Amino acid sequence: MAAHPAALSELIAFFESLPEGERRENLIAMAAQAENHAPKPGETFDLDDVRHDPECTDKVGVHLRLENGSRAHFALSFGPKVQTLTRALGVILCRGLGGASLSEVQAVSEDFVPRLIGAELVRLRSQTVYYVLKRMKEAVAKLPA
Repeated sequence: MAAHPAALSELIAFFESLPEGERRENLIAMAAQAENHAPKPGETFDLDDVRHDPECTDKVGVHLRLENGSRAHFALSFGPKVQTLTRALGVILCRGLGGASLSEVQAVSEDFVPRLIGAELVRLRSQTVYYVLKRMKEAVAKLPA
């Protein structure tokens, strides 16, 4: 099992401890917080990558700023058609990767996703739940080292 930034590990442990029904309720609650993790008016980022890829139902924006020289601060913006599960994972990743080093973000493997959302939901939603993590890692790779 891969090591994850501490904040992400805490979220994984929280979701793993929940029965399936409570897990789904908490994912819906996380998705409802997506607006809290969107860029604020006037907020600036080192990288803004907003696009609509075939893997997603609508436009997704990944906004990345380096803080304290090498710590990641992410914000995400979602088009209105983006699925609830994708929004939930986005919020979890903003919270779990906030303050992580760029190398920690790059080292995050996808193995934690089924632990958060449950294998049943992963099968139902196919691979789209991995999309946000992929985009965040791409954003980190685009920044100068």
